[in-house]
Amino acid sequence: MKKLTITFMLLLMSVFLFAGGNGEKTASGSYLIGISKIVSHPALDAIEEGIQDELKDQGFSNLRYDLQNANGEMSTAASIANKFKTEKVDVAVGIATPTAQALVNGLKNIPVVYSAVTDPVGAGIIASTAKGEEGVAGVSDMTPVKDQIKLLQRMVDLKTLGHIYSSGEANAVALAKIAENACSELGIKFIATTVTNSSEVKQAAQSIAGKVDAIYISTDNTVVSALPSVSDVAAKAGIPILSADPTSAKDLNILAAWGFDYYKVGRATGRIVAAILNGKDTADMPTVFMTDPSDVDLLVNKNVAKMLGITIPADILASARTVVE
Repeated sequence: MKKLTITFMLLLMSVFLFAGGNGEKTASGSYLIGISKIVSHPALDAIEEGIQDELKDQGFSNLRYDLQNANGEMSTAASIANKFKTEKVDVAVGIATPTAQALVNGLKNIPVVYSAVTDPVGAGIIASTAKGEEGVAGVSDMTPVKDQIKLLQRMVDLKTLGHIYSSGEANAVALAKIAENACSELGIKFIATTVTNSSEVKQAAQSIAGKVDAIYISTDNTVVSALPSVSDVAAKAGIPILSADPTSAKDLNILAAWGFDYYKVGRATGRIVAAILNGKDTADMPTVFMTDPSDVDLLVNKNVAKMLGITIPADILASARTVVE
């Protein structure tokens, strides 16, 4: 009987090793994907949705997700990274720069995928966007800041541009510098004010509303999470807003928004996760940039234009994918 039992146990072990002992799983196998986003707002929520939809469409039917929100706190982002480490997630996804930084700093031997990170090199996430890196891959959402400001310039007599950004987000700081340089080149006075959290955004908007002809909002997660406050302040002051995030602008008093369709950013991120689960090495995966024209959305709000007495050029209206009447 003992001999039979040992033989049976050895048989079970051989089956286990053959089926999954090499760490590989089929598309229908069970993986745990940890997703950490810095805050909840329409763009980042759309990325999260896009990731899951892409993986489902690629045939991963038994995935488990640990969806986490750091609520704008870097200490929470670090705690989430530690949670993913304890859980031994198969892939950790950081949506936005701060959470991606926390995952890269806190996880070893677990692949990290960054999403909607404006400047992954400047943020210290990777060494180069041109080539892959061990353990890290992802998608950048660097936007054409100067072209966005030039678009606003065509709609508004723009002598002074206001900008609100988070001093704690590396992406926001980088974009603020790009916006300042663009304004200098275009002969526009640039007035910026910083915040450290979303509760300060409304007061920051009020502090510059009477001094500027328009406000530019970048893909700054702290500010975008409080975008309704900026929209309300600007509407009362009678000044237009141009946002780099169309996803978050649709239901607000924003004149125009030109930037990425963040659901598509999520789908692109999901493709990277799928490639990793299928065995591809991140060292062979350089940064993905959203370069297809269909990845970009221009939203124009004719109601806001009418309210502010602004005439939107016909060619801009014709090129807008979304027109709010």
